Amino acid sequence: MSKHPHLVALGARIRAVRESKGLSQEGFAAEVGLDRAYYGGVERGERNVAALNLIKIAAVLDVEVGDLFPPTSELQRIKGQ
Repeated sequence: MSKHPHLVALGARIRAVRESKGLSQEGFAAEVGLDRAYYGGVERGERNVAALNLIKIAAVLDVEVGDLFPPTSELQRIKGQ
């Protein structure tokens, strides 16, 4: 499966926020109410995560939804597919 570079950047940003809060991937996925394998795919950029799931992730991380996204300048440097 080919990963879109913007989804990889989004997943890396979500992972960084989760890790900065000291949360394990497995425990966090359970708290959000997402399957661990699905959530792992989000962090690896394998999933085009739905808006509702982004809202759930942001709520549990106690951040604004927009804080989960890499800056636009970073996304513009990444070649899209």
